[in-house]
Amino acid sequence: MNRINQKLQENKKLLSIYFTAGFPKLNDTVSIIENLEKSGVDFIEIGLPFSDPLADGPTIQASSTQALDNGMTTEVLFNQLKDIRKTVIIPLIVMGYFNPMMQYGIENFCKKCAEIGIDGLIIPDLPVDVYNNNYKAIFEKYGLVNVFLITPQTSLERIRFIDEISDGFIYMVSSASVTGSQNAFGKTQDDYFKRIADLNLKSPQIIGFGISNAETFKQATKYAKGAIIGSAFVKYLSENGTADINKFVSSILE
Repeated sequence: MNRINQKLQENKKLLSIYFTAGFPKLNDTVSIIENLEKSGVDFIEIGLPFSDPLADGPTIQASSTQALDNGMTTEVLFNQLKDIRKTVIIPLIVMGYFNPMMQYGIENFCKKCAEIGIDGLIIPDLPVDVYNNNYKAIFEKYGLVNVFLITPQTSLERIRFIDEISDGFIYMVSSASVTGSQNAFGKTQDDYFKRIADLNLKSPQIIGFGISNAETFKQATKYAKGAIIGSAFVKYLSENGTADINKFVSSILE
């Protein structure tokens, strides 16, 4: 069984942390992953930086620009992660845009992910029907879970279709805006979380965008299996470097 699915079966609310590979410094990637696992994170999303990150807010965009300037590429990331399974056991997901993966070659990319122990991919700009028609067989061949995003504007029909073809969790975007952190969710978002929970989908939901502290983590996981923190952690890295990652994680899980 894929490590993502094993983790989803655990009787707890899950915390996923996103960070941009190659940020703050090019060779920080592995140490950040190892320290996040030691801090009690349940799974990790490794951002593959791209020059035109449409879904990302200013904090993650800036980290992507810095990572690219540092020299991060797909090949560099794969080289950095080649021995990651010697030290890390929790699920690892690569989150990135489709263009760099196409340039690498979709099958080659998936094969390399499988070789180094990546469990899944999140590709915000890959439409679910295009994936289903053209790439699903490749992902399944290499045992990779592909995670799809839904937003408050996603139609019920599309949510049902995504649920039907998903083999991991659904990434539930808290709002229709780009990524970014906030201190609390309002009634509109709370109603949206409850509306999706009431659909009783077969795929667990993990909520992302806007999770930044213990309060928003608790609000999100009231209705969902877990929550994802990205911008707030990237901001922490930009201000503190890679020291005291446990301090950040502890503040969420207090």
